[in-house]
Amino acid sequence: MTKRKLQHFAELETFPNVVQAPMKSEVQDHDLKGNWNNTFFEKDQPIVLELGCGKGEYTVNLAAKYRDKNYIGIDIKGNRIWRGSKTSIEQGLTNVGFLRIQIEHIEYFFAKEEVSELWITFPDPQLKYKTERKRLTSPAFLDRYRKLLKPGGTVHLKTDSRFLHEYTLKILREQNIVINKFSNDIYKEFPDEEVLQIKTHYEQMFLKQGIPITYINFTL
Repeated sequence: MTKRKLQHFAELETFPNVVQAPMKSEVQDHDLKGNWNNTFFEKDQPIVLELGCGKGEYTVNLAAKYRDKNYIGIDIKGNRIWRGSKTSIEQGLTNVGFLRIQIEHIEYFFAKEEVSELWITFPDPQLKYKTERKRLTSPAFLDRYRKLLKPGGTVHLKTDSRFLHEYTLKILREQNIVINKFSNDIYKEFPDEEVLQIKTHYEQMFLKQGIPITYINFTL
């Protein structure tokens, strides 16, 4: 591990907007479960999660644009979360936090109907058949989301992977899940939709390579 990473991990321990989970063998219901708006955030507002947030670019930008919601970026990579948490502190954003956990443990950190909205931005498509259960839009993960989303809660999938896009549409149709909107190329079809115009570092790279960005909005 590099000296810089070690420094980042040490700083994470001091950041007030970061929660880090214990080791996998010790995972249990966290004290914040059901209490995010009571004890973590300054205001009681709808909670929005970004799963696999990476450096938190989407989380931070959403929080800056929409101050009437509380945003939590979730990722297991501490070095990535460090960037987003530091940026949000520098910008004085009090409606954003970061949670360092494995996403499959999400049920230990959020109570039933505690979350209003989910963003899944450029996740690993897990192309191998044997890793289907790890796809963040697999039936197993959709079941997890149902437990923590409010009735009518919205899920957004934004990805450069046509494979994951088509896979997700297939799963949603098989389960008769309401698809509110979808696109094979959001920048052509929804050029005026502000919330979709936030671009991560990797997304800008994909666009320069001519790779279209797809989008699905559905309700659980």
